[in-house]
Formats: sequence, C-alpha cells, structure tokens
Amino acid sequence: MARKITPERRERRKQLLALLQDAGINDVEGVQDLFKEMVGTVLENGLEGELDEELGYSKYDYQNKQTENSRNGYSEKTLKTSLGDLELSIPRDRKGEFDPQLVKKNQTSLSGDIEEKILSMYAKGMSTSDIESHIRDIYGLSVSDTTISRITDKILPVVKEWQMRPLESIYAVVFLDAIHFHVRSEGQIIKKAVYIAIGVQMDGIRDVLGMWVGENESAKFWLGILNGLKNRGVEDILIACVDGLTGFTNAIEAVYPKTEIQQCIIHQIRNTTKFVSYKDIKVLMVDLKKVYAAVDEQTALFELDTFEEKWGKKYPKIALSWRSHWPNLSTYFKYPQEVRTLIYTTNAIENFNRQLRKVTKAKSVFPTDDSLLKMLYLAMMDITRKWTGRRKDWGAIHSQLEIFFADRLPE
Repeated sequence: MARKITPERRERRKQLLALLQDAGINDVEGVQDLFKEMVGTVLENGLEGELDEELGYSKYDYQNKQTENSRNGYSEKTLKTSLGDLELSIPRDRKGEFDPQLVKKNQTSLSGDIEEKILSMYAKGMSTSDIESHIRDIYGLSVSDTTISRITDKILPVVKEWQMRPLESIYAVVFLDAIHFHVRSEGQIIKKAVYIAIGVQMDGIRDVLGMWVGENESAKFWLGILNGLKNRGVEDILIACVDGLTGFTNAIEAVYPKTEIQQCIIHQIRNTTKFVSYKDIKVLMVDLKKVYAAVDEQTALFELDTFEEKWGKKYPKIALSWRSHWPNLSTYFKYPQEVRTLIYTTNAIENFNRQLRKVTKAKSVFPTDDSLLKMLYLAMMDITRKWTGRRKDWGAIHSQLEIFFADRLPE
C-alpha cells in the first residue's frame, strides 16, 4: 500500500523543487554539489563564530575590541568527505593563538572524524540505532546500519594483525579464561566461547595476549591457542592461572612443560558449593576458608581433614573435589603472600571479562563471529587504555620470582 503524501510534505517538495530550479540543478551530481556547498557554508560560519568567541568581538565590531590580537585573513584547507573534496576558508588570527574545534588544525577528513566517533561509540557497546541517533544529533547526518557495519568492519584487518603480533619471550603469569556469547550461525543461534589470555610481563605490565572465538570451551582449543602463543615468541610462562576445565593442565604441559599451574580457588569454591543449602552456606564457607587461607600447605590439608569430618556426610563431593584437584589448587602455598595474592584467583581476567560483558550487554545475539570479535577488540582497546603502570608490590613479587625461577630467567 502506497504511503499517503501529506499536504505539508507536498509543500516542502514544491519548495525544494523551486530551490533546485533556481539554482539550475537538474541531476543527482548537482544535488551533491549543493549539499557540499551547504556543509561548507555551515562549517565556515561556525569557524567564524569560534574566532569571534576567541577574540571577544565580532568582525568589524571594533568598538568592543579589548585585545591586541585581531583577524588575519584566511587559509585554505581541503577536507575529504563522502561527497568528495570540500574547500574551506579557515579564519586566522594575527598571533596564531586560534585553535579551531569544529575543524581542527590537523584534520584532513570530515568523514574520518565521524568514523572515529562511530568506532568510539561502538567500543562502548552502543547499539547501531543509538549511534545513528547520536550522529544525527551531532552532525545532522543520517547513517544506516549498513554504513555503521562498513565503518566498523575496517577494524577487522587491524584485529587480525594484533592477533599475530610478536610477544615477549617470558611471562611471569598468564591468566587463561573464557566467556560465552550467543552468535548466529547457519540460521541457528549457538553459544560460542571467547578464549582470552592476559599476560603479566616480567616488568609487571599487563597485556591482553589475544582473544579467540571458538566453539564451546575445550582443552583441545586451548592447546591450539597455547601453540599459537609459542609460535608468536612466548618461550616460557612461569605460572599459568586457569579454571578447572578438564584437560586444561594436560594442554599447558604439552606446550610449556615447566610451567607451574594454579587452578583458580574462587572457581573451585563456586563449583563445589553451588548446591549447598542456604541454611548451611554461611557456616560452611567459614570452615572452607580455613583451608584455602591457611598459612601453609600442611595446615591447609589438616583443615581439609577437619572440614571433611564435619561436612563429609552431608556434602561428600566437596572435600572429594578439593582432594582430586589439590596438586593444582595448592600451588600458591609455596610462594610468599605477595605472589599468592597475584595468582590464587583469576580476578585479573574476571574483572576484564566483566567490563567486556558491560559493553556487550546491549547485544543479545551477534550476527557473525567477526561482529563479536570487532566489538570485543574495540572494547578491549578502550579498557586497556586505563591500564597504566605496574602493581605497587611488583618489586617484591619480582624479587621472589627471581629466586624461585632462577634457572629459567636470563641473568
């Protein structure tokens, strides 16, 4: 059914046609040139207004002039836009203090500025409809979902290059974990794992080593990732912090046989207490804390025996699980407190994952693996921009690592 044209819209069309006829425009190219001229006029008027504000008086209004500075003609600038090159006359001041904001001094592209804004908003998890609305409000331009997708797709080659970049030869600690998202694949919505590795360099600086989209989390996929890290130059990992995925330890040992493995205590607590009655959980957690917060491994095993005597009949699987995973759960007991707090949980990567989920919460389903990866990459760049410096206690940690791993560290 054809949409009815309202009298108001018919009148606007009539006025527009008259405007085009008066300007001698009768084709699409002419319309584009007119629009480009309008954009140029708006920008030049805006720049004149900025200089008025800078100097404190408008052009020729010498009575209100209260500065030694003054206008000094114009400089020509060419901006690249989606409609072609746009010639602008940029007003100048005599002292060279004027710093325009509408069109910045080093700006060479109008569309590039818009694309930068789109990428920034996309990185913060804004939906395409919200991005479209903001661009319309800021620039008075309409951008479609297809245009936003085309702009954000430009980041994919950068992501691929980032995934293949060379890495450090030795990492003090590497945290390995996965988060899950729903992705559309061949007409179905399936749950996919995003594998994430965060490394702590020997100077204490954190770095996201990579993010990989795969099927449900598996030790086999992790093996491929670890081989990939080795191919990118990682010769040794002193300590790897992981969750309790079956086969994870074997995958690490196959690639890095000397690496110490610390299974995340927090994951273990969650996995073994999720079916505990709410009436028991508070008291049970106090007793369980005596195990993982013990001063040394011998005390921890004593507390585990005590825990089992008290809770074994009601919750037999808890102590059984802790004992079966003990070799990797107890690794941190051999280190001093500074190193323990760094490795006994995967908080470093879980905090990162939490920020990723904040960004992606507006997207319940991603149309492709690439659409998921580009959003995560842009979000990662936004998150890690705030990662400045190293841990305050890194000096103490490094000193301990130098002693424990003297045979594996270069002199």
